Order: sequence, then C-alpha cells, then structure tokens
Amino acid sequence: MSTTTTRTRTRTPEQRREQAKALHDQLTAQVAELAQGENWIAWLRFTANFRTLSMNNSWLIFAQRPDATRVLGYRQWEKLGRHVRRGEKSIKIFGYSTKKTVDVDEESGEEITSRRAYYPVLSVFDISQTDADEDAVEPVEITRHLVGEDETEIFERTAAFMRGRGWDVELEDIARDGLNGYTTPSTRQIRVDAKMSPAQRAKTMIHEAAHAILHVDEIEGESGHRGIRETEAESTAYVVAALLGLDTSDYSIGYVAGWAGADVDLIRSTATNVLRAVNILAEDLVDDEQLAE
Repeated sequence: MSTTTTRTRTRTPEQRREQAKALHDQLTAQVAELAQGENWIAWLRFTANFRTLSMNNSWLIFAQRPDATRVLGYRQWEKLGRHVRRGEKSIKIFGYSTKKTVDVDEESGEEITSRRAYYPVLSVFDISQTDADEDAVEPVEITRHLVGEDETEIFERTAAFMRGRGWDVELEDIARDGLNGYTTPSTRQIRVDAKMSPAQRAKTMIHEAAHAILHVDEIEGESGHRGIRETEAESTAYVVAALLGLDTSDYSIGYVAGWAGADVDLIRSTATNVLRAVNILAEDLVDDEQLAE
C-alpha cells in the first residue's frame, strides 16, 4: 500500500503575496503564449463574425432558444461555410440602424441634417441549426471546463467567507447555457451552476467572490468596462485557486485572453485590483503556515 505525502513548509504572508504576484505574472505569460498560437487566430476568425449582443437581445434569444450559443443571420452563416437546415425556426432579435433625415428650419430656411435610430426585427439562427460545408470556418474552443473534484473544499470555504460578509451564496440549476454563475449586488446574491463539476464550481465561486469584492458599484450601475471586470475576476480565480492547489489553466487562460483581447498590457494593468482581491480571499482561505509546495 502506497501513500502520498504533501511536503509543506512555513510561509509568511509576505511570501504568499509574492507567490500571488508570481502567479499573476505566469497567467500573463500564458495568455501571451496563447495569443501567438494557431488556436487563437482560428478563434478570432470565427468569433469576429459575431457582433456584441445587447442585454435585451441576449434575453430574447434565451426566451426563444435557451440552448443557443452563437447566432447569426442566414446569409452570414453562408459566408462562414454553413447553411441553415430546411425547416429551422428563426430567432427574432432587434437590430440597430440609423436613418438620415433632413428638416428645414421654418425661420431661416436652412436644411438641418440629423440621424435617427431605429430597431428593425432581425431573424437569426443558432449554430446548432446549421450544417457545415467543406470550407466551413469551424469554432475553436479556447476554454475547457475543469473536470475532477474539489478536494480541498474551495467552494464551501469561499462560500462561507462570502456569507460572513453578508452575501447569500447557493448552488443553482442555471438554465442559461454558458452562464456558470452570477452576482446580484442589489440582493447580495451569488449563484453558481450546480450542474458543473466540483472543480469548475470551485473556480467559479472564486470568480464570483472577486466580482462581489471588486465590482459591486460597477455591476449595480452597469458602469465600467466589462472586459476589465471579467479579466480581474478570472485572474483572481486563477491565482487563488493555484494557492489552494487547484490548477484552472484549461479554463482561465482562454477566458482571460478572450475578455482582455489577449492584450497583455491590459492584463498587467489589472494586477493591483487582482492582487487586492487575492489577498482579501487568501487571508481567510490560505493557511500560510501549511501551504503546499
């Protein structure tokens, strides 16, 4: 019968903070490496064809087809080498356009040109409603959900910490595909999808805790830059999870690269906020005297 021994040594809070900084630097380097590879180029080629959806359109899509992941119009899919199958029902969303109008000032007779916005109804289809031709541009996944257990009970420990700060934290069956968790400042709620693996739930719990620590005012008012918020939250998850012995690289590197646009300078610029959140969480979650080698 064999046994596995984890070597530990005494580590001061200052050493832990230095390790956290080194982990953030490591994440930045891994994102830079990804951005130089073929997978990133292929991912950009595919995702560049998808315009950013408004919150209203996201909910319209969810209401009509909850399992939708990527939507485009009929002709746009054809340009990517895919065709919509006969008989598929379209998803209705609102487009955005402007129309030039010319008014005449009654007093001066001067023509005044302006543009007015209007929102036509558009028909789009999810990728699952299409078939690929031989020359199709295929999606490339740069994030992979974590598999495995949460051996050191990261989810429960982080949840308990956030509950102690006045947050209501629960697992929930989240119906919206692609949404792993969410934070609602107005009700001080954090929810994590119960259907994920224990390891993925643990990482997502840290991610949502980072939002609650760093971004309450921005999320509440929908201010700030979401790409920066997501970069900071996932970077925090990567660092804290690593300090606790969970490697989240398969998910975190691609997620950070996607939201930051693989902009290494942007990722570096978030370090102050990331390390602030890391230190708040690690103060409670990481045992500095018995931190695994």
